[in-house]
Amino acid sequence: MNSTHPRRKTRQVFVGDVPIGGDAPISVQTMTKTKTSDVEATVAQILRCKEAGADIVRVTVNDKEAAEAIGDIVKSVNIPIVADIHFNHIFALKSLEAGVAKVRINPGNIGSKERVKEVLELAKSKNIPIRIGVNSGSLEKDLLEKYNYPTAEALYESAMRHVEYAAEFNFEDIVISVKSTSVPLMIAAYRLIAARTDFPLHLGVTEAGRLRAGTIKSAVGIGTLLAEGIGDTIRVSLTDEPEMEIETGKEILRTLGMSQRTVEIISCPTCGRVEVDLFKITEQLENRLKGINKPVRISVLGCAVNGPGEARESDIGIAAGKGTGILYIGGEIVRKIPESEIVDAVYEEVMKFAPKK
Repeated sequence: MNSTHPRRKTRQVFVGDVPIGGDAPISVQTMTKTKTSDVEATVAQILRCKEAGADIVRVTVNDKEAAEAIGDIVKSVNIPIVADIHFNHIFALKSLEAGVAKVRINPGNIGSKERVKEVLELAKSKNIPIRIGVNSGSLEKDLLEKYNYPTAEALYESAMRHVEYAAEFNFEDIVISVKSTSVPLMIAAYRLIAARTDFPLHLGVTEAGRLRAGTIKSAVGIGTLLAEGIGDTIRVSLTDEPEMEIETGKEILRTLGMSQRTVEIISCPTCGRVEVDLFKITEQLENRLKGINKPVRISVLGCAVNGPGEARESDIGIAAGKGTGILYIGGEIVRKIPESEIVDAVYEEVMKFAPKK
């Protein structure tokens, strides 16, 4: 793993067949945006998420109709499903009975200790993990009174309160998240949890916003922690389709050298030296290669300054000149290609590409 710090050592839990923590790869999660009661639409979205590369998908179970639908959803897909529970612990119990792979509960609104106990006991009997999902926007009232406003210590204390509840019932199959819309607060809270516990951590900046702003906030918050060796599974929260959350999450991992499961495209920002339509070429390449999970590095550079060097260092490279591109494979020049054929040529080489063992 290429990060600034070694990976934090944690215990490991399994969400279905996906390990979280320990030495497992960092998994990417998303959440459905359909009405859960619409089983057909929800299943279709989950299948698209899996196709996009999601490891785990979370589904809200927020009402009676959703609780009745979750069992059919779980049976219809082959990917671990997490039930997202707020306010009503009965929905958590029904989700556990329906066969979900994990339950997320929010300590700030799940209710009494007795209700938490019911959920933990059933989860333990079924060997299903729980995520204690703390959110700065829904902290317990007594913690808000104690700290006056959400702080890293308040988020930590909320999470640990429920870890202690779980310990009373010998339940330790736990993942923790301490999310906030504030990136500095989220970073501080996760650092606190990481320093004081060995539970695996689910990273995220909650309610990050639309694609552009949300991607930046998530990359800064999640990326900072991952670079410090903190974090075991991630979810990027965007006001966009869940496939975009997955794509963004995977890009964060790839940027840090923590994932090579998908195509990586390196391209220059362009300047007055560029003599091909690089905007068009890279856009077409991204669209053609979307969903292809090959560990291949492609560079498409538009001039002679960095182009040849980057092209040689990539698995497949294009160093473009006046209306043409030089194709490099494995650092070697293969042939010259007209600008109009660059996208097709690179796509064909990606399809033929086999990583070195």
